[in-house]
Amino acid sequence: MKPGEPRVVAMRFLRRVTADLRARRYIESYVVALLLLVFAAVSALSDVLPEDAKWAAVLAGLGVLLYRATQPERPRGGHELLGDRSRFDGAPVASLFDGVRDVRIFAPSAANLLSPLTCETLRESVLRHEKATVRVVVLDPGGSEAITIASRHLDESDGQVQSLPTALATTIERLRRMSGWQVSGNMEYRLYPYNPGFSLVLLDPETWHGRAIVELHGAGHLSTFSRMHLDLRRERHERWFTYWVQQFEHLWASAERPRPPSGDSGPASA
Repeated sequence: MKPGEPRVVAMRFLRRVTADLRARRYIESYVVALLLLVFAAVSALSDVLPEDAKWAAVLAGLGVLLYRATQPERPRGGHELLGDRSRFDGAPVASLFDGVRDVRIFAPSAANLLSPLTCETLRESVLRHEKATVRVVVLDPGGSEAITIASRHLDESDGQVQSLPTALATTIERLRRMSGWQVSGNMEYRLYPYNPGFSLVLLDPETWHGRAIVELHGAGHLSTFSRMHLDLRRERHERWFTYWVQQFEHLWASAERPRPPSGDSGPASA
């Protein structure tokens, strides 16, 4: 084991236990485990505990383990890890941003996500707070070859009602106006040169309750709603959550700042 690795493992274990206790998961298992540790420590140091008490603790622990084994398996983190867009049918997309202060989005056009309602939610629910940030990356419409390839990839569904170039133009106009909002928070967007094959939404990624929603574009889909989604929580999927945060940061650092529209010397006002 590498130097410092035991400390990392211990910290991860403590964070997992803390997350479980906050979510009221596995309480009985932790209580019995704690009692068994206490009994083991006391037994190692003295013979204070009678044999009956020791066996009672052991049998209680076995009972809890057997009880948990009969319970239906629950998704880690209290939610389904895998799904498609239908998982959001029960609540509007705008509700994702309730209480969030840091939003990071990448999508080829983000047209489905950044609807007028969602944009208004970002303004009223997120950006009204000081130090809140919204960062968005979409494809660069100036990369004609990349847009052509992305269009062939993403517009192959029979259910498409809007082409990628048209959707992208609409989104960029929307983002241009959003960047001129007079709000307490900070709104920025940038343009990326090609489609990496996924869409990504990060919600408060620097906090322990951070969330990452990843849509994998794949190929040959009859409907955009059938695309595979990963719903990751930092408290339960730290390794892959960190991976997707790093992916966004790479996109952001590599993307270009938008060029002012011709005849305009700066961002448009709201």
